[in-house]
Amino acid sequence: MHNKDLKIIFFGDTEFSEPSRQALVKNEYNITVISKKDGSLKDEKFFEYFKGLNPDICIVADYGRIIPAHYLEIPKFGFINIHPSLLPKYRGPSPIQTTIINGDMETGVTIIKVDAEVDHGDILSSIKYQVSREKKYKDTESDLAGLGAKLLTETLPKYLSGEIKPQEQDHSRATYTKMLVRQDGRIDWGQPAEKIYDLIRAISHEPGTWTLLRQAQGQAKILNIKEADVLEKGVQEQPGIVVNVDNEIVVATGKWYLILKTVQLEGKRETDVKAFINGYRDFLNSKLE
Repeated sequence: MHNKDLKIIFFGDTEFSEPSRQALVKNEYNITVISKKDGSLKDEKFFEYFKGLNPDICIVADYGRIIPAHYLEIPKFGFINIHPSLLPKYRGPSPIQTTIINGDMETGVTIIKVDAEVDHGDILSSIKYQVSREKKYKDTESDLAGLGAKLLTETLPKYLSGEIKPQEQDHSRATYTKMLVRQDGRIDWGQPAEKIYDLIRAISHEPGTWTLLRQAQGQAKILNIKEADVLEKGVQEQPGIVVNVDNEIVVATGKWYLILKTVQLEGKRETDVKAFINGYRDFLNSKLE
């Protein structure tokens, strides 16, 4: 079958899924894109529309919804999913963020057949990726999205021709991620600076990493920490105390200091910390909570 004759429905319209969509177009596959805003998969009319497209295969990339079982039965070659971890590790909605939060040095992309359980299906292919501790979530996501697109274009023809034999995951080794919420981003200054730095790299964009700054009148405001780094020096102060060390504005942690670079006070614009301190002279020697 020529690529143009293969009917593909592509579920996904995010930054992670876009390179894979583009790769399919470049390889002249016949694709129809379905995004989350196009309709509810629980709607019977939408299911009839889906059936009417008569897909040969469906590809899922960061779609963010469970595919109901009756959908899985429609395409000849089923559904396949592009997942940014080395399954069975980090099933679920936040594999990239969890990789960074945990300080892992290796992750990857796995392409699996979709079944009725989350990220549970047989593996078709995978590729490893070395995690850089210099990169924030968006850069890591972009790298993995590119890898996923490359892996998809290599895997798809081999899967369709029967060259690839799906391999069952080792379900006993499965680990799971969760949907991250605002409270997950509250900084515990008793943690080592490296752990806090990894949290900021992972979720400072969303749902955000933050702490409480108690002002002179006793009112506490949220201080979002957007960018930071680690200063490997022995700490003299209690965790959470803001000081100047080596001409850097830093916060004492459970181990070493966290260098503040970019911050955003509740209701204010994001700013460089040295500009911020000009407007908040009492910031130095304050205690973040």
